[in-house]
Amino acid sequence: MQQFSYQVGVGEEERLDKSLCEAVPDLSRSYIQKCIKEGLALVNGKPCKANFRLRVDDEVAFQIPEAVEPEIAAEDIPLSVLYEDEDVLVVDKPKGMVVHPAPGHYSGTLVNAALYHCKGQLSGINGVLRPGIVHRIDRDTTGSLIICKNDFSHQAVAAQLKEHSLNRSYRAIVHGVIEEEDGVVDAPIGRDERDRKRMAVNQKNGKEAVTHYRVLERFREYTYIECRLETGRTHQIRVHMTSIGHPLLGDEVYGQRKSPFHLEGQTLHAYTLGFVHPRTREYTEVTAPLPAYFTHLLEVL
Repeated sequence: MQQFSYQVGVGEEERLDKSLCEAVPDLSRSYIQKCIKEGLALVNGKPCKANFRLRVDDEVAFQIPEAVEPEIAAEDIPLSVLYEDEDVLVVDKPKGMVVHPAPGHYSGTLVNAALYHCKGQLSGINGVLRPGIVHRIDRDTTGSLIICKNDFSHQAVAAQLKEHSLNRSYRAIVHGVIEEEDGVVDAPIGRDERDRKRMAVNQKNGKEAVTHYRVLERFREYTYIECRLETGRTHQIRVHMTSIGHPLLGDEVYGQRKSPFHLEGQTLHAYTLGFVHPRTREYTEVTAPLPAYFTHLLEVL
């Protein structure tokens, strides 16, 4: 069982569960609340409830149970298949679907659906929680994502991902009118030092991140763009576009501007995915059509 402790500083007086969520960003709030209920969180040596209000100089001690990987169930969830053969499956992920299971969230994911669709035949390199998964896109990002059916294809696609040779093109709508026709954001991305649940441009501790963008159409207050990734950092496009003053429309995490439209998260779509096929060694490119909400929004704009 992993253990750690910390002292509450000035300005950090908040609920115990919220404080622990910030201290351990990889765990969900519901899972942390479950641990608190089981007496695994102590404040000044005593167990407290999730809504206990911390004060300056309080000592918080937290025990994280050893991870027990559950058996992930195959679920009959319809998939929009863009390409499939004996080695790989490329799907058009819908908005709101999480890619792989995580503590406290073991069903309804793309992995659950892929296990059913592929009859359990997925690569095992990333363990039981992420079978077949080489790369991810955010829950509210739609579009093309490749799943590997065996370890041979997984290793080949992962190598392309590592050497930045996968062709990944995204479509997005951002706040503000971008004046230049195209541009490059070359800025390292790492954890936001003020909020560990967010990513940020982090010159000191970030990893290399490069995003190319191109204007497709300008509107009065927004710009429709294409983004191409050289690297694949967490929330890369969202962080990079925010860093240059053009956050994604609908992005409630990184965008500071209210959306006048009823949206579920950021307007970001993984449009094109190109890769060298692991077995045939031929270049293969798949395009996911823009989702209905996206095309409707473009028409409104």
